[in-house]
Amino acid sequence: MYAVMGITGQVGGAVAEALLARGERVRGIARNPEKAAAWKARGVELASADYEHAAALEAAFRGVKGVFAMIPPYFAPSPGFSEAKATIAALRTALAAALPPKAVYLSSIGAEKSSGLGLITTLHLLEEALGTLPIPGAFLRAGWFMENSAWDVEPARQQGKLFAFLQPLDKKFPMVATADIGRAGAETLLQSWMANRYIEVAGPRRYSSNDIAAAFAAALGRKVEAIEVPRDTWVGRFVAQGAPEDRTAPRVEMLDNFNSGWIDFGVAGVECFTGRTELQQVIEELVARG
Repeated sequence: MYAVMGITGQVGGAVAEALLARGERVRGIARNPEKAAAWKARGVELASADYEHAAALEAAFRGVKGVFAMIPPYFAPSPGFSEAKATIAALRTALAAALPPKAVYLSSIGAEKSSGLGLITTLHLLEEALGTLPIPGAFLRAGWFMENSAWDVEPARQQGKLFAFLQPLDKKFPMVATADIGRAGAETLLQSWMANRYIEVAGPRRYSSNDIAAAFAAALGRKVEAIEVPRDTWVGRFVAQGAPEDRTAPRVEMLDNFNSGWIDFGVAGVECFTGRTELQQVIEELVARG
């Protein structure tokens, strides 16, 4: 079977779904297995492990054909990214002890860079730490998640507005649906390879903030206008959402460098996986849920 971290989340769940669709057995790793009861009902073996608990992760990684590993997102990290570093260290210790035949890791667009990444710095650190393990590894450098637009459902529905941090409004960015990341993860796990691999995971095309607004308009049956959020108001908005003011800088840096083009696809020598899920489908699913 294959061990899958984050099975109760969007990406881990998508990887598990894709593996099950191919007739593979799955061991789902969750902090709270009770939240994964629906997976157990589908025949998934569940393992309990906190991401910072190396011994529990090691046990979950033993006796499998491969591992899908990831770290949780940290939207307001402490200075120096101490939380992510602790998680990565535990993950490395567990993998080094269990030595599964291969591992696929969720990384990010831009993770090959050592600066100017903001929140994506945690994935650069992950690639650095896990890329030296004595097992074949594949790092999925996923584009901007289409599902990030879940935050935009209510403003679009109630106000007919999309408050855009991706700017300018007509600039097209690399985006991908989590279902396609799951397919990329499952397909890679089923392959055999030796050296480390780096795979850019994108959707079928690039999309702009105007495109997101148009998708909402079609899904909601009303006019939706994209509006640039002034950069000098970003910190205040993040604080209003609950982020400590002294922890907003990495998020600002990440957005700045998406907008500038510093964070982008097109790294020489890496593989590419192109998904098939269009933005419109994801937006319609988000609207239906919300």
